[in-house]
Amino acid sequence: MIKITQLSQLDLEATYNYADYLTWQLDKAVELIKGKVMLMSPAPNVKHQSISWQLNGLLFQYFKDKECHAFAAPFDVRLYDQHKSIQADQDIYSVVQPDLSIICAPEKLTEQGCLGAPDWIIEILSPGNSKKEMQTKYALYQESGVKEYWMVYPYEKAVHQFVMDASTEKYQLIAMYAEEDYASPQVFPDLKIDLQEVFAE
Repeated sequence: MIKITQLSQLDLEATYNYADYLTWQLDKAVELIKGKVMLMSPAPNVKHQSISWQLNGLLFQYFKDKECHAFAAPFDVRLYDQHKSIQADQDIYSVVQPDLSIICAPEKLTEQGCLGAPDWIIEILSPGNSKKEMQTKYALYQESGVKEYWMVYPYEKAVHQFVMDASTEKYQLIAMYAEEDYASPQVFPDLKIDLQEVFAE
């Protein structure tokens, strides 16, 4: 088997699975969405990292004595259609690295990361990946059964909160928060996040 160490060795039109992904030793970070290789944005900028750091600290404090766990990228989340059973590595075609993932089912955690949908995913958008986050990942997270999905807009200092409607299995946009607001996830209603603190320069 040829050792894959460069992105140029991959056919970006081909379909790959998680078993393939595990063998790669690439010099660039990639995600796998429905079998297609998706390039991740260049190294996050200061604004992105500052927001991630603030959220990570707040979530760490909140979940410290709870059974749920928060993980920051890089952290592999393997996703599949929620109506199908857990698959073997060669049957999984989506591996993503959300900025922040909150997982409450310990059986989903493995040495490789998370197998199945996290309860809550937060993505901090960058100019180079906003289309991917807004369209491709939105559809993937919805299909996979992620209960709540937040899109954080660093430059607009805003958060869009999407929550899964149990009856339709579709996301509903239930809130659009601004910098001066306190944001609260529906899956953890007692958690109040001061967005002025999150977006502080």
